[in-house]
Amino acid sequence: MSEFQQLPPLALYIHIPWCVKKCPYCDFNSHTFEQLPEQEYLRALQEDLQAQLPSIWGRRIVSVFIGGGTPSLFSAAGIDQLLSMVRSHLNCLPNMEVTMEANPGTVEQDKFNGFYQAGVNRLSIGVQSFDDVKLQALGRIHSADEALRAFDVARTAGFENINLDLMYGLPGQSLEAGLADLRQAIALQPEHISWYQLTIEPNTLFHARPPSVPDDEMAFELQQQGQALLAEQGYQQYEISAYAREGRRCQHNLNYWQFGDYLALGAGAHGKISRSDNGQVQRYWQLRQPAAYMQASATEKISAHELIEDSQLAFEFMLNALRLREGFSLQDFEAHTGLSFSRVANTCEKAVEKGLLEKWESAAGYQATQQGYLFLNDLVNLFDE
Repeated sequence: MSEFQQLPPLALYIHIPWCVKKCPYCDFNSHTFEQLPEQEYLRALQEDLQAQLPSIWGRRIVSVFIGGGTPSLFSAAGIDQLLSMVRSHLNCLPNMEVTMEANPGTVEQDKFNGFYQAGVNRLSIGVQSFDDVKLQALGRIHSADEALRAFDVARTAGFENINLDLMYGLPGQSLEAGLADLRQAIALQPEHISWYQLTIEPNTLFHARPPSVPDDEMAFELQQQGQALLAEQGYQQYEISAYAREGRRCQHNLNYWQFGDYLALGAGAHGKISRSDNGQVQRYWQLRQPAAYMQASATEKISAHELIEDSQLAFEFMLNALRLREGFSLQDFEAHTGLSFSRVANTCEKAVEKGLLEKWESAAGYQATQQGYLFLNDLVNLFDE
């Protein structure tokens, strides 16, 4: 049975599920709308938060992430109302990271000024590409020029911590075009770049009608050259698709990857909460449909719960932590799972023998080798009992 001497850090995720248009590659819980029900949804979020408070009494929130969907569709006054609600109900870390996702097609200077004044201090801008032809193929509502303008607007509003979301391996994309996209992102000098390969997910339009994308060999070559370019320009890879300037890693996502806890609000959001009284770790899911979520009573917004059994805790920890370049410490394993490291010590040594894992020089932790990082699924599956 898990025993927590100290509970993991606790973050807050808030989902805003609406978009102007559903992208053909997107498998997130997002929906188009005729009229945005901003106030009705904010009331539902408050009911949801108040109902969940007993599960996290006394715990401090270390970061907030407002994702979607397209959260930047909300008014600045709405985001201010949302963050005021968060601060009034929760014990928040001073100067904590507050990230909001934004679509370049929904950018207005006054609105971004208002987001910054409301307390958002990190923006994640979903650029995806700086090539108009590729943006059209991806179903994006913005142009390359609008993406560049969005970055300028964010800087003018005062944002000093900006992430650019960028994809590679796009339909019809050449090696040169993929690198040109990346060079354009770097030229803007954001603090963080999320650079990842387009994947064809089930239940998407691309899955039903797959586009022609670069083959694995070309995608791998693009990845290798792109990573070298990012490193040369001072962007350190700290996770599979995350690259940051010194001191600019995404604290919220780090909490996920280190198997921290997260409170979840909003339609389709899911959370994970650990308890010190009984050693249980519980995952839960909110109702997916926005209308159903808003209409449900405060205690009925959560649609399902699941206890993570001890036999799965180690696997789930590794599934997340081994995505990080620096791996994990033995101390974090025990603190974030409530398990003794002895439970996985033999498996770690087996992974070392296979050349997939290596000990830190201090012997206080492990990280994937270069081979282990290339075959991460094989490495993680060693821990699946």
